[in-house]
Amino acid sequence: MPRIVLLVTSPRLPAGLLTAAAWDVVRAAPVLAAEESELTTALRSAGAEVRVLDGPPVPSLLDAAAAQDTVVWLAGPAGDESLARELGLRLAREPGLAELELMYGSWDPPGARLLDAVAVLDRLLSPGGDPWKRAQTHRSLAGFLLEESYEAYDAISAGDTDALREELGDVLLQVVLHARLAEELPEDERWSIDDVAGGLVDKMIRRNPHVFAGAEAGTLEEITANWERIKQAEKARGSVLDGIALSQPALALAAKILERAARVGITAPLPAPEAQPDPETALGAHLLAAVAQAHAADLDPEAALRRTTLAHAQTIRTTESTPPPTPTAPHTTG
Repeated sequence: MPRIVLLVTSPRLPAGLLTAAAWDVVRAAPVLAAEESELTTALRSAGAEVRVLDGPPVPSLLDAAAAQDTVVWLAGPAGDESLARELGLRLAREPGLAELELMYGSWDPPGARLLDAVAVLDRLLSPGGDPWKRAQTHRSLAGFLLEESYEAYDAISAGDTDALREELGDVLLQVVLHARLAEELPEDERWSIDDVAGGLVDKMIRRNPHVFAGAEAGTLEEITANWERIKQAEKARGSVLDGIALSQPALALAAKILERAARVGITAPLPAPEAQPDPETALGAHLLAAVAQAHAADLDPEAALRRTTLAHAQTIRTTESTPPPTPTAPHTTG
């Protein structure tokens, strides 16, 4: 019986990167396609017979299958589901015409949609793209990166994994956007998303020798300590506090500084509130002491204050929605 092979390939891989089975079938049977592409060019270069159709594909496919016994339809980037449905219904009504076979010549590896994100942002920031995005700088976008990170944090705190997926997409947008803007920097300062990803990959391999270099894994504490030793060797920092993000919220900043100091066994006296020259610095000393108590108790002061504040906010909302009691007339006697 004649055979129609619906050949589906990934548009995110280099043209011509096909399975052995796919190459066998395109070399042995005529290939029909809806339009010219890099893949049609690659197939012709390898000796395949490729023809681009002008009219409706289903009649042409059935005619070619009847004449050649086997014909290949080269699906477009979206997979041509509507064509497959139309052809499937036709063959269900007339099963003697041909057999329909779905063949995957290539498929997306994990992370392939990241290439789409890079391509979309490149289009938006290229001439003729989005004027607003083209007008941005790393500095003008800094607040958006922080805001999107906080929204992802909120989704985590709420246990809403669907919202987290969306918010991480917004964080990813900022990452890819910053990388695309960096391609417009002067040549000696320029970098790209591949430099970002490459640096991340190299760092993860260096800092996880128990996974990539056959080192002994040990306990979680030993793995963490080894990570810190490798990190210090890479950064060559003069202080254990170097590298802390100073723009993070003050409670989180205080907790991180105390945690870093404790990690290497450094103890330093906390400022005494009563010795401070003004009420504001005295308050700061009280707050730092509270953070130190939280650290000693293995508590997260930022999370604790956030939870309590949000609970208080709900109390305020409840109070707003509760009507005040109706005053009663004073009781008189006559």
